[in-house]
Amino acid sequence: MVALSVDVLFDAAVRIQLLECSITISFSQDTIRIKFPTTRRLAEFLDVPHYYVLPYFAMMEQEELVTRAERVGIMTTANGSRKMIGIMKAQYEAEIVGIIGHMIFTEITKKCQTD
Repeated sequence: MVALSVDVLFDAAVRIQLLECSITISFSQDTIRIKFPTTRRLAEFLDVPHYYVLPYFAMMEQEELVTRAERVGIMTTANGSRKMIGIMKAQYEAEIVGIIGHMIFTEITKKCQTD
């Protein structure tokens, strides 16, 4: 079984996005938010019981990395977006660029660095 942590969940979220070739990004004047997979999808992907991931989401909310909104889902905050973009850039840049393109990834990276 995978030893869970906030970093493991962020990495799994990126890998799920790559697997599904789908990244949902919301832009606002202040920040970029990236949609997280559901807690059930993450648990399934990591092959752990659903209730194992829930405390980590509570921690991520407390650390202001994600926010949950009813009927919207889980979205990163500015801090969470920086963390996720950092993982994408460090480990999966070629794959991410293959989905969203070099120019968009570069602009998102710049925006997350200035938030």
